[in-house]
Amino acid sequence: MPSKLFKRNLSQLYLTLVPILTIVFGLGIGYVSYKIYLPIWLVNVVLMIIAMWVLGAFVIKTNDVEKKHIAACALFFIIPTMLSSMFAGLGAPPYESPKLWVASANEQLTRYYFLLAMGLLIAFGYAILREKLKNTPGNFYALLGFIAIQIAIPIYLIDMSFWGFYLTKLYRIMAASAIEKTPEWVLPLRNQFFYINMMVAALVYIATTAFVLSLKKAGWFKPAACHIYIGISLVFFLFDVLPPTLPEPFGTLNFVVSIPAVPFMLPYFIGVNLLRKVGNGPSV
Repeated sequence: MPSKLFKRNLSQLYLTLVPILTIVFGLGIGYVSYKIYLPIWLVNVVLMIIAMWVLGAFVIKTNDVEKKHIAACALFFIIPTMLSSMFAGLGAPPYESPKLWVASANEQLTRYYFLLAMGLLIAFGYAILREKLKNTPGNFYALLGFIAIQIAIPIYLIDMSFWGFYLTKLYRIMAASAIEKTPEWVLPLRNQFFYINMMVAALVYIATTAFVLSLKKAGWFKPAACHIYIGISLVFFLFDVLPPTLPEPFGTLNFVVSIPAVPFMLPYFIGVNLLRKVGNGPSV
């Protein structure tokens, strides 16, 4: 029988690979039939739940309230990526094709329902983490990070509502009217929300950097791990705020790091490490 440590290491490895494979398959393969991606996604959800339990979520059965709070924070960070793992089969939204968008309208709406839920879950996760770090040496950075999240999430919800619901309604009207070309007046609006999306991503990267600094100050994470998180957050922030008109590969990098689900990957990995931490020993 595999040892407990082996099971936990395997669980952490699986959870680590999920967002990476989601990006690779989502951008590399694109849309596939729901008859294929839906069963795979459901299996993945089950495997992620098992992995979370083995890694540290089992502490919810204990009487340690502090550990339960940290585990809840970790789950709020991990569940968004559990939802977005379905996007591996949906591929990128067909923004440039109203006909394709309308043909897959239910799937596009599901995508944005998930994205809206993901934003709310991330907000709850950071709220709990802020509370847990309030009485530690990392309090100041946790406060800065939480302020950035408080600014980002309401804008994010408006942003996702535009792309998911306004655009779906517009494309349905266009399809019903046999209009193939997007009206010119829509283009500046889409451009505006493109930049709103970039601002939201930038704020999430800033918040993540601040919270990781807080975790470092509090001694919750090892300095080397914190430096990796901070380095990735700052690099992603830089790619996000670069003008999208720059030559390749900067244009593609700008697009990738501003995809709504991508900024939430870093809190996801923080959640995985928090879950590992609460499952490791007697104290948080």
